Amino acid sequence: MTKAPFNGKSERASDLLGLIHSDVCGPMNTQARGGFHYFITFTDDFSSYGYIYLMRHKSEALEKFKEFRNEVQNQHGKSIKALRSDRGGEYLSHEFDELLKECRIVSQLTPLGTPQWNGVSERRNRTLLDMVRSMMSHSDLPISFWGHALETAAFTLNRVPSKSVQKTPHEMWTGKRPNMSFMKIWGCKAYVKHQMSTKLEPKSHKCTFVGYPKETKGYYFYNHKENKVFVARTGVFLEKDFLSSKEDRRNIELEEVQQQQDTEPEVERFSQTVEENSTDLETRPLRRSTRERHEPERYGFLMTTHGDVILVDHDEPKTYQEAVSSPDSEKWLEAMRPEMDSMSDNQVWTLVKPPEGIKPIGCKWVFKKKTDMDGNVQTYKGRLVAKGYRQIHGIDYDETFSPVAMFKSIRILLAIAAFHDYEIWQMDVKTAFLNGKLEEDVYMTQPEGTKTNLVYTRSLVGASFHS
Repeated sequence: MTKAPFNGKSERASDLLGLIHSDVCGPMNTQARGGFHYFITFTDDFSSYGYIYLMRHKSEALEKFKEFRNEVQNQHGKSIKALRSDRGGEYLSHEFDELLKECRIVSQLTPLGTPQWNGVSERRNRTLLDMVRSMMSHSDLPISFWGHALETAAFTLNRVPSKSVQKTPHEMWTGKRPNMSFMKIWGCKAYVKHQMSTKLEPKSHKCTFVGYPKETKGYYFYNHKENKVFVARTGVFLEKDFLSSKEDRRNIELEEVQQQQDTEPEVERFSQTVEENSTDLETRPLRRSTRERHEPERYGFLMTTHGDVILVDHDEPKTYQEAVSSPDSEKWLEAMRPEMDSMSDNQVWTLVKPPEGIKPIGCKWVFKKKTDMDGNVQTYKGRLVAKGYRQIHGIDYDETFSPVAMFKSIRILLAIAAFHDYEIWQMDVKTAFLNGKLEEDVYMTQPEGTKTNLVYTRSLVGASFHS
């Protein structure tokens, strides 16, 4: 049986948001700044105007679609009519399907083995990656800047003529002709004026232009000395020096990592299934996969060449033992000390011998790294929590409480401060849950690392169990 020829003719949408093409590309073989491995595109069929969002994980596709839908529907006062995508798992999830039904958006899924039906997104991804490789090859920036190059490529593609529409996508989308006078050559050097400087200091510093911010008018610049990306209104761009440079262009290896697929032919699998179904189910041995199973790298583990699973340095440890044996053990221990000191200062517990007939509940440490927008670690945090799931409703507790702030109250306070021109100070209470009062007797084991056989009891320790 031969494959039927593909008829590429299809009816185009007659209005904006009539049909949106979408596709997820990734994981890429190089991580972008900010920890991004994927990107998702949304392209309007009528205007060919495209949106792009960087993602750390494939599972973020639903949240990015919500963000895209809210923005475009608010801008145009129209609703998305249909969404065309491939049969990727991110589009077939129950949550995604329920959202489309709730918003009355028709889901158009391409048939298996027919990516041509979603050709708009496929060509958009290929064009964007070709542009990124070309832009990166002409600059001296690290390959991790492909995320900034990708957003700039999408920004440019919306403002140049397209064969699929009579006008530029930007004019079709907004009704206004795009202004190209402010656009600069990506990756060129530029001098940016210091915001504050003394009389003897230089008035500007040399940076690299890396993109256009969406939220404000200006440019993204990369400061090599401080290794940070910042926004500035303008700068002196050295485009002529960039074009006249005769340095050899480097080869950029930026590719999508192909997922491993089963290479067994469909006919063989079908015949094997028929043969297995015809055998006696009671005597047939169980078929087990021979593939090695291990945690993926994005969850904080990595398989070594010797078959050992080790903790990746940039991820959070899951247990106390992983924390004390990791390269950042000193920082994790330092993060745990304030937590224990706070418990002690507030007299959260009392150390007693375990009473007979009482089985104390356990506890564990929860570790978290707080990062900035570029993915750099700023703070190491350690929290001691009780295993409240071991408690039984009606026996160990009757009610649960979760005190939260009312956003209405916060908005009222901000409005009052803005009206009277007050200064606003922000504070954070690390152990707010210790404010709760307990009447029940609660016993909890000591955390790992202690040397006594005593347990914690009463006071306020149970407040964290129920919150």
